[in-house]
Amino acid sequence: MVTDQALKQENPVRKPLFSAVGIVLMAVLLTGCSSTPKEEGAEVTTAGGGAYGSGATGYGSASGSSSQGYGGSSAGAAAELNNPNSPLYTRVIYFDFDSNQIREEYKESLRAHAKYLSGNPSVRLTLEGHADERGTREYNLALGENRGEQVKRFMQAEGANGSQISVISYGEEKPADAGHADASWAYNRRAVLVY
Repeated sequence: MVTDQALKQENPVRKPLFSAVGIVLMAVLLTGCSSTPKEEGAEVTTAGGGAYGSGATGYGSASGSSSQGYGGSSAGAAAELNNPNSPLYTRVIYFDFDSNQIREEYKESLRAHAKYLSGNPSVRLTLEGHADERGTREYNLALGENRGEQVKRFMQAEGANGSQISVISYGEEKPADAGHADASWAYNRRAVLVY
């Protein structure tokens, strides 16, 4: 039978080994928690992950923001895209039947996106235009493109660089709601902003 005394005598390196492992772990933890100096005027934010649109969870919140620009710190700007309290969080613009006119309720959000793009010249945006299932395939493709182009023109008028924005139309091919009634069609008449 092996006693505690026998174990201590057989492995005299045990105590220094545990101390060395503890020191290494502390060094790793401290290195991982180190911070970098903050640039003057940079925003401090907590970023979250997630996808665009509603229903996603796990977003962090951003501090600062609305009165400040969306340029500067790319981490701060990216956090604003995922902050449900930011106008940048709105990335689906809905349209009335057979229309490409931007509703008043979406203009503030589009202005914020335009400001974000002008402050972040390396960022690219794709505007996906969609239509409901009524009408011919060709007509719906054209309507989807018109919706995307209308959003692009609006954002350019608000300061976004047109070279950062591309437009693609899916027409009726990618419905958000597969139903065949007015309520479903209302969700399918849209432009989606994809960063």
